[in-house]
Amino acid sequence: MLAEKGVRIFEWKPGFCHAKMSVADDCLATCGTINLDYRSLYHHFENGCFMTDVPAVLSIKEDFDETFKQCREVTEKYSVKWSAPHRLSRMIMRLFAQLL
Repeated sequence: MLAEKGVRIFEWKPGFCHAKMSVADDCLATCGTINLDYRSLYHHFENGCFMTDVPAVLSIKEDFDETFKQCREVTEKYSVKWSAPHRLSRMIMRLFAQLL
């Protein structure tokens, strides 16, 4: 799991968020509809915007900072409390992930 390797992951608790944005080093940002999988990149022709050294980058960073206040940080203990049936159902659903 990424959290075990030091990556900080946040889960937005108020509901579902489908946004795909990133900020790096306060000077690079991405925003778009792209999922990083074959279907999104080659079949659905989704797109995104890469920004560098523009005011929008800091606006996106500020949005992240406000959103994090409503989030729960995911740690390596996140899935430990899942029940056995829940873990089993997730494993089964992963078999069909390529088809969805």
